[in-house]
Amino acid sequence: MNYKDAIEFIGSTYRLGSRPGLDNITRLLELMKKPQISYKAIHAAGTNGKGSTCAFVASMLEEAGYLTGLYTSPHLERFTERIRVSRREIGRRDVGEITGQVKRCIEIMLQEGYPHPTEFEIITAIGFEYFKRRRVDYAVLEVGMGGRLDATNVVKPEISIITPISMDHMDALGRDPVSIAREKAGIIKKGVPVICGSQQPEVMKTIKDICQDKGAPLLYAGDCRIENLKPLGMGQAFDLVCQGTGFENIQTGLIGRHQAENAALALAAGLKLGIPEQKIREGIRKTRWPGRMEVIRQHPLVLIDGAHNVEGAKALREGLKQFYPGRKVLLVFGMLRDKEVERVAGIMAPYASRVVTVPPASPRAMGPEELRDIVAEYNSNVLCAGSVKQAVDEFVSAAADEMVVFTGSLYMIGEVRRLLPPEIL
Repeated sequence: MNYKDAIEFIGSTYRLGSRPGLDNITRLLELMKKPQISYKAIHAAGTNGKGSTCAFVASMLEEAGYLTGLYTSPHLERFTERIRVSRREIGRRDVGEITGQVKRCIEIMLQEGYPHPTEFEIITAIGFEYFKRRRVDYAVLEVGMGGRLDATNVVKPEISIITPISMDHMDALGRDPVSIAREKAGIIKKGVPVICGSQQPEVMKTIKDICQDKGAPLLYAGDCRIENLKPLGMGQAFDLVCQGTGFENIQTGLIGRHQAENAALALAAGLKLGIPEQKIREGIRKTRWPGRMEVIRQHPLVLIDGAHNVEGAKALREGLKQFYPGRKVLLVFGMLRDKEVERVAGIMAPYASRVVTVPPASPRAMGPEELRDIVAEYNSNVLCAGSVKQAVDEFVSAAADEMVVFTGSLYMIGEVRRLLPPEIL
């Protein structure tokens, strides 16, 4: 199977939607000779920051000399972004070959009476097999949705990481923080250490209870103090105090206080894994994670951020206040219909001098006119564009003294990056 055929096959399974449960992925991986047991794993769940935290941890492991795989979702521009080894994306030929193997195993499953695996189950199997073929030492795995019934939850990791949990995917995970926490904390395994980021009190109690029931040692990294946070070139520098130990002048190219908090969580994980401090520092410094408070143009200043929920929007707004104080913001805003649109609009729209609403490239996108009507409750200076391309063509070059901020959906951010390839800054 070639790359084009592989992508078409994978895409054709989108119609199957999400089918939570581990029976299908377990059988698929059995037919593939259990590639996920060929390497050590780091497993991360949460609502915000899990992708960035995984990227930090993978970079630390690379600096320490380990061949490291990184599995994340969704992708911004290319399918191959989801599966990386040594910071390099999976090759197209590998995608084709492994997808052919997965398809043959699926045909056996169907003969056995199993349902057809979903898109995410198939991609997960491709990633696991690629890491086996590359003989990685570690695979750092980001949960797709939830945790307990997520396709990645077939591994027994060296450590489990839980980033801050808030309201997310309520239709699938539950309508309150505790229910969502139970699902996301479902990655906790018997005896496996857990590194946990800052949580609401009721969420933290849920995680503690699950850890106690499973005999999983819990290390709380949410109380790490971030001090002296300041811009540094195109990134930032800060001091950390974690578990009574100080770490001065941590540097990273990812900006915003929330990224310092993600780095603190990753640092705690790195120390637990026995990575030397200098390698941890280098790993944090070299981490790149596109689409998260990423400056892609300087003239005019264009920043993209995939914030699509309340906590992400708050982090973006605070980051703009800290790193670009006093700058007028032209907000190009698009969201999926199943997100907390009203609340995110209430956070971001008042901060902007004007807003342009757009539809992200997704069948779940909210129409720009409907979104405009919601935004107008918080900012009367709002227009709508029929596409992201129209917004780029008509508003970016005319921004004048404004900085342009694209946000509200990772699907939209990927499209912006294709239309406005990042400059070498």
